[in-house]
Amino acid sequence: MNALVALCHFCELHGPRTLFCTEALHPPSPSLAGAAVPGDRDRDGDREGEGLTMRANSSATQRGEMCEGCRSLPASHPGFVSIDDETGIRFLSHQHPRQPQLFSVVRQACVRSLSCEVNGDVCPGREGPIFFGDEQHGFVFSHTFFIKDSLARGFQRWYSIVMVAMDRIYLINSWPFLLRHLRLTIQSLQSTALKVFDNEQGVCPQRSVRMNSVFSPAVFPHQRSGNAARSLTSLTQHPNLWASLHSSFSWLLKACGSRLTEKLLEGAPTEDTLVLIERQTEQEEEMSCWGGAEGGDSTSQRHQSESELNFDYMCDDAKFYELPGPKFRSLRHLRQILGAAEFRQLVWHVLMGNQVIWRGADPGLIQSAFTVLKSLLPVGCVRSVPYSAQYEEAYKCNFLGLSPDVSIPTHVSSSEFSVLVDVSSERSCQISAVGEDDISSLYQFTIGSANTQATDRGPTLLNKLEVALSNENLSVDVVSHCLLCLKEEWMNKVKVLFKFSKVDGRGREDTQKVLALLGATGTGEEDNVRLLKFWMTGLSKTYKSHLMTAVRGGERSPSQ
Repeated sequence: MNALVALCHFCELHGPRTLFCTEALHPPSPSLAGAAVPGDRDRDGDREGEGLTMRANSSATQRGEMCEGCRSLPASHPGFVSIDDETGIRFLSHQHPRQPQLFSVVRQACVRSLSCEVNGDVCPGREGPIFFGDEQHGFVFSHTFFIKDSLARGFQRWYSIVMVAMDRIYLINSWPFLLRHLRLTIQSLQSTALKVFDNEQGVCPQRSVRMNSVFSPAVFPHQRSGNAARSLTSLTQHPNLWASLHSSFSWLLKACGSRLTEKLLEGAPTEDTLVLIERQTEQEEEMSCWGGAEGGDSTSQRHQSESELNFDYMCDDAKFYELPGPKFRSLRHLRQILGAAEFRQLVWHVLMGNQVIWRGADPGLIQSAFTVLKSLLPVGCVRSVPYSAQYEEAYKCNFLGLSPDVSIPTHVSSSEFSVLVDVSSERSCQISAVGEDDISSLYQFTIGSANTQATDRGPTLLNKLEVALSNENLSVDVVSHCLLCLKEEWMNKVKVLFKFSKVDGRGREDTQKVLALLGATGTGEEDNVRLLKFWMTGLSKTYKSHLMTAVRGGERSPSQ
């Protein structure tokens, strides 16, 4: 990753200073390496040696402005170098960047990260992560924090860790990852310094000393003279502090560069792909929030337990398949077990967005049914609770698995917008006797719903799907590809309808003409419209935002 990590410090005598910096040096390309002329290698070695010296100490003026708190490695120290054997990338660490042009960039990032104007408005208490920057000077992810010091003003010193990169999107997408791992480094520094602080306070409490000498005019001049300035090594009593930070920063640059990879896709990403990416980002942000919460925060614990209960589409289904007992393998298998009429009724409710409830004693069987049925819908339309000991409302989930002793509320059982599948076991049959695949011999399935609307007319997608399922000449894989094509076809219709009705704000008469043009009218028209409206809720935020941005930018299409 083309980025740089630096540890910065606000010195009470000299202001913001860069203490330690780690950068990645990429190897030259083979073509350039082969074209090198004699003498270049020696000059490159000289440049590298020059880069591993402290550029800030190159002048007597700058040397005079350095105190113990501003200095990490002495000028004679060669710095730290780590080499990635896989990529050949070298990670170099010293007090200042290797390249002169990066010195000013890091210097500006250091000043802004420790600036009251930047942090005071963004981070309450002046501690925490912020993001700033521009195309010219690069973009910066900064995390400010305090380190305890018994000799400092207010008994603490102000530090920050910054990551500077030119790629704004990459840096923003890496926010949860950077926040999580930088906090680990910061917490390690703070806990180590706190132990030193407590020991020093136990020997000589500075608060009482300062209170007793408050009227002495010689106290503050003594502190301002620089005698109170202390290095981070002194504050933490860590003998290998800079080597440890070099390892942490080098790993961070390597891991951050490899965590996001490019994947070659055929055509534009599908809505399912966009929704999955959005959900993954949200989960990473939630994890970073939980990681920063207090251990005794009951609110965070409650939200975490609720999240663990409410599994979503991205939940790993493998652990349910590891449970003993029979499983549904495909839509065709489910249709064979339930029967054609019951299967159509169940799938109709799924496509219409009604709540599908399965109640039984085998969570593995119920989850396998949900896995098969979820393939009928776009990812954005799926909200699943695989197995619960209590009823969950429809706004929380449209797939709900319940244990057999859970009662269904009256308002749900009498609603036409839900369907209940009761799974009861045949007591006379044993799994070992009939085999795990013989579900019909092990269980009885009772499907009930208060819906009185006929389900044999539509929607069109269901009619086409049943034709494919009933054709035994088509394999399960072929049927899966047919379903994928049908979903893409109807998702494209959803996009047209959303753009036409929601974004452009067309009337009912014009919308009806578009529906006819899309082939959503005629037989099963009411079911087709309900399907389109339900699937509209599964559109990705990225797609909706793109359309709204285009409208605001004056790209709204004229009336035809």
